[in-house]
Amino acid sequence: MKLVAVSAGLSTPSSTRLLVDRLTDTVRDELAGQGHKAEADVIELRALAVAIANNLVTGFPPPQLAGAIEAVTDADGLVTVTPVFSASYSGLFKSFFDLIDPGALAGKPVLIGATGGTPRHSLVLEHALRPLFAHLRTVVIPTGVYAASADWGSGSDAHTEGLPSRIHRAGREMASVLAARATDPLPEDDPAVSKKQLSDLRFD
Repeated sequence: MKLVAVSAGLSTPSSTRLLVDRLTDTVRDELAGQGHKAEADVIELRALAVAIANNLVTGFPPPQLAGAIEAVTDADGLVTVTPVFSASYSGLFKSFFDLIDPGALAGKPVLIGATGGTPRHSLVLEHALRPLFAHLRTVVIPTGVYAASADWGSGSDAHTEGLPSRIHRAGREMASVLAARATDPLPEDDPAVSKKQLSDLRFD
């Protein structure tokens, strides 16, 4: 199966890309543990920023951007991570998904993530990212992962779930959805997750 990750980080290296890689590797490892092989590609929106802006003005994507859009729409599942700007997703992140035809992502499993300097912006997952992908009619994985600067290198304690634990839980949930679809394919005319697939999934 094909896994595509979208990273909206603006620097090189970036904590956004680091979180993308951690999440993607975890999903692949979890799938491998269930007997499924997954290929993964990462799309760096930073490299497509000018092409995205031109496409918004002209309506025509250059080949590299068109290839990225095709990869996203053809993927079995998406991992998406954006840095937080003004308490929401970045403009670059939103602009890229604005270029995708409405309905093209319907029913596609999406694991959401975000990075920021302070834990105070962690609700960006719920008030910005989850509504965006719900509008696009995707299947948003229950656990989203927010990583503040202080989270890197931190562990869990009796009262707090650390970043590695959250990454593992989100990756396990994403792998469960993808594995269920691999063994119980959806009808071509039904983009939603079937009731049977949902009832069979366990996220604990």
